[in-house]
Amino acid sequence: MITVDLETAGGVRALNDRLHKLPHDTNETAWKVLNPMGAHAVAVGVNAPIQVEIDGHVGYYCGGMNTDATITVNGHAGPGLGENIMSGTIRVKGNASQSAAATGRGGLVVIEGSASSRCGIAMKGVDIVVGGDVGHMSAFMAQAGHLVVCGDAGSSLGDSIYEAILYVRGQVESLGADCIEKEMTPEHLKTVESLLKRAGVKADPKAFKRYGSARKLYNFKIDNAANY
Repeated sequence: MITVDLETAGGVRALNDRLHKLPHDTNETAWKVLNPMGAHAVAVGVNAPIQVEIDGHVGYYCGGMNTDATITVNGHAGPGLGENIMSGTIRVKGNASQSAAATGRGGLVVIEGSASSRCGIAMKGVDIVVGGDVGHMSAFMAQAGHLVVCGDAGSSLGDSIYEAILYVRGQVESLGADCIEKEMTPEHLKTVESLLKRAGVKADPKAFKRYGSARKLYNFKIDNAANY
């Protein structure tokens, strides 16, 4: 394992430079980052199948644009965790601030604690599993992928949602425009079970409710003008 102490090794820029230069077939696959102390953009743009373990809290955009890497944060994460993730896995052992996994196109983001507002905003294929609650406007304009919330969801969940699928075990304060509750079929139960298993989260799939698009805002209708 390669250990990088951000206090003594040139900071985040030097760390990211080393990670960006790794070839896809690198044998330097295990990395540990010490003393992040809330630093921003830690392990952004990684493009190799490596494991990066960060001991401590991180600031905004940790793991952004991740491709193939497995990134673990042993602490809390600031805004924009895993922004535009393409593939791989990002796991936060604590809580995440707003806009976690925003615009994510693939991969898996696991937040073992709770996530703040706009979790999964404009998600485009990423799978997100939150062990606790999510804040208001989560999955706003979510296009594809899955958001699994083991706790409660704040107001305006799934506002202006497209074809992403949301599963919530707890209470939903309110649904956003064009987001409705839908039937949980055996197929959806299997999907939730699979996502929970991948995330390492223990929960009963039967306790979740499914939410998605009513598909009434895809095309402009004068009767719906107040909803736009």
